[in-house]
Amino acid sequence: MIHLSAKTLNVLNLVIKVINLREIEYNERANIMSIKKVQKIVNDELFEWIRDIRRHIHQWPEMAYKEEKTSEYISGILKKLNIRHKRGVAETGIVARLITDESAPTVALRADMDALPITENTGLPFASQNSGVMHACGHDGHVAMILGAARLLKENPPEGNAVFLFQPAEEGDGGAKPMIEQGALDGVDMIFGGHIERHHEVGEIGIKTGIHTSFTDAFEIRITGRGGHAARPHEAIDAVIVGSQFVTSLQTIISREIDPLHPAVLTIGYFRSGTVFNVIAEKAVLKGTIRTTDEAIRTQIIDKVKKLALSLAALFDAEIKVVLKPGYPPVINEDSSCDLARIVSEKLLGKDRTLALPYPSLGGEDFAYFLHQVPGCFIRLGGGKGGHEKIASHSPAFDFDEEVLRVGAAYFSELVRHVIKKLKKKSK
Repeated sequence: MIHLSAKTLNVLNLVIKVINLREIEYNERANIMSIKKVQKIVNDELFEWIRDIRRHIHQWPEMAYKEEKTSEYISGILKKLNIRHKRGVAETGIVARLITDESAPTVALRADMDALPITENTGLPFASQNSGVMHACGHDGHVAMILGAARLLKENPPEGNAVFLFQPAEEGDGGAKPMIEQGALDGVDMIFGGHIERHHEVGEIGIKTGIHTSFTDAFEIRITGRGGHAARPHEAIDAVIVGSQFVTSLQTIISREIDPLHPAVLTIGYFRSGTVFNVIAEKAVLKGTIRTTDEAIRTQIIDKVKKLALSLAALFDAEIKVVLKPGYPPVINEDSSCDLARIVSEKLLGKDRTLALPYPSLGGEDFAYFLHQVPGCFIRLGGGKGGHEKIASHSPAFDFDEEVLRVGAAYFSELVRHVIKKLKKKSK
């Protein structure tokens, strides 16, 4: 064992402090340089324009396939930018095309438009004016930053073509598929999209190669027992007890049946039963979701849920019906597209602020359907806001740092330029 004198230890501690200070100074200089790069692309005038778009859309949110006013508003902006576009794709969606050379590569950018059935509680001066509806997942920001990228690309056209997809119904109804079926990806060589991420700081971009999100299967459990008087439970079959046992037993599927090295979540988000305090409930309905990233694990969990229903039905002499609703498939980012996304992020924001995401998210995204058709990458844009660290997406108090809009517009416009150049070079 080496013993150091107090004087030597003091010197070493001083050296470590100096090194740490220099590292902090280096990071601060790097951050300032990246901020200046972004501000050079998106100046304050353009940022305010993008921010105003976000605030307008936030104030007037609309649910899936009801985004008529949102679509009309986006269309008006595209007309002012003189970007030709088609409305009514997948009911309320928009496909806008910026064509500079028909023979050149085409890169698409996608933004989702729909809001959630949530009553807003942010206290923002531009809070939702549509009762019970709120942009609590950042889709208002996605639309604004893609429109910002569209303006940048219109004012300084790339060497190829850009397509801007404004998609309805991402939140569970799957607007991506009908957009594809109606030609949204015609002529597109590569596609990119992103999501504002509250867990990362503004100026950080997260990229995950391969599986990025999960399957999002939903299910409904319908239980029918036999109603009766609360004072005579032996004469009834209590749907509340059966349902409660079902909820508890479901959790053991994940904790005791599934390999813990495979991420999986089984959540009951809805349990409704009973009518009055002194009557044993005859019926109960449970609704939940299964999140997995592996097809075999997904099949195993679904099979176990069905077997559990059969066993509990036999145990309690109740009728139990399982109704499964397949959800979105996983977003699987394509390797070369991720490489291009990473290069642009490193050039614009720096290597330290370009994050390699180690694990997939168990959230869902119908961007997956676009990636079934053309290569692409779905990224995460840091939008963490001070004081909101514990406020989750889909919360009535959800908000983000609007500087992410500046970063997103700059990043996506630079990404389109870079990808087109690389695709042109590759085709020669």
